[in-house]
Amino acid sequence: MNESLTGLEQHESGGLAVGTLLLVEEDRYDSYSRMLLKYFLAEGVVCGHELFLASARDHPDEIMQELPSPIMDEVASQGQPQPSDPENPDTMKIAWRYQNQPRVQTALASSLRFGHYYDVSKTMEPELRQTAKCHSFYQLQETPVITGSSPLPSPYHPLLKSIQTVIRKEGFDGSTPQSKTRNVLRLGLHSLGSALWGDDVCCKDNPAHCHALSTFLYALRGLLRTSLSVAMVTVPSHLIQNRAVMGRIIRLSDTAIALESFRGSEMETNPLYKDYHGLLHVRQLPHLNCLSCEVPDTKDLAFKLKRKQFTIERLHLPPDLSETVSRVSKTELAAGCGTTATGNKHLDF
Repeated sequence: MNESLTGLEQHESGGLAVGTLLLVEEDRYDSYSRMLLKYFLAEGVVCGHELFLASARDHPDEIMQELPSPIMDEVASQGQPQPSDPENPDTMKIAWRYQNQPRVQTALASSLRFGHYYDVSKTMEPELRQTAKCHSFYQLQETPVITGSSPLPSPYHPLLKSIQTVIRKEGFDGSTPQSKTRNVLRLGLHSLGSALWGDDVCCKDNPAHCHALSTFLYALRGLLRTSLSVAMVTVPSHLIQNRAVMGRIIRLSDTAIALESFRGSEMETNPLYKDYHGLLHVRQLPHLNCLSCEVPDTKDLAFKLKRKQFTIERLHLPPDLSETVSRVSKTELAAGCGTTATGNKHLDF
């Protein structure tokens, strides 16, 4: 299963495995995490998968109308780095001491094309979007349910029942024989744990339902393991006061990433991060049918939103282009070795 984000797929060993759960810790303003969710759903539309979208803030139909438009294959080649010409003196524009240094490969590109590319400046055509069958769950339209002895308080209990019904009725249940052609169900659950879902895990240090979200994820993971489905869940981790609760949520997911946006922080004006819009932290990698997971060559990742694409790259610092050398000159060191100790040089004594 591909999410159409090449940099993220390289860290997940080629994409999301069917039957797994991807957890995304939202950025502070839920702008980039929402974009990841739309990428995930748009790839399902293009691949012909069925969709299930649950939300408590915006109606699922509104989120579906914001899906990015797929672009042609020839446009994707424009993002690949062009080979440099060593005979052209204008090829390198940085200091001469970096002329012969190897260039840093920031793009996490693979040798094979996997997934599709999308133009975030345009929305998907309604004709293409309507080709995919989408099931929705809008919390504000659901009738409150008194669960009694159920460990899942409302609305997680009706949400889980709705997912279970779709999996069984639409033929995604892998434990029972199905007569219809098999397909894959993509589950997109937006901002679980927020106050809009009726959960107080983001409001109190000691919430009354501190195990509600973790219990739901445990039951959801059991459904995913026995069905042809894959889920992406976004959680506002910056609002969860209890770190132990957030730790349990991460451990109950197969893959966990966190988005840290520079918007409104000191790093927004830091010249070291001028080429990026935020950092991507890898919290957990999947280890399916094995004792340990594949360790990537780097976990220092950053993302940036271009005019048309959302990209994830390796984080690297720009070269030092200052005219003055930071090292202490020989004359200053020699002056410090005199008989008179001034205490201002490294070799004063």
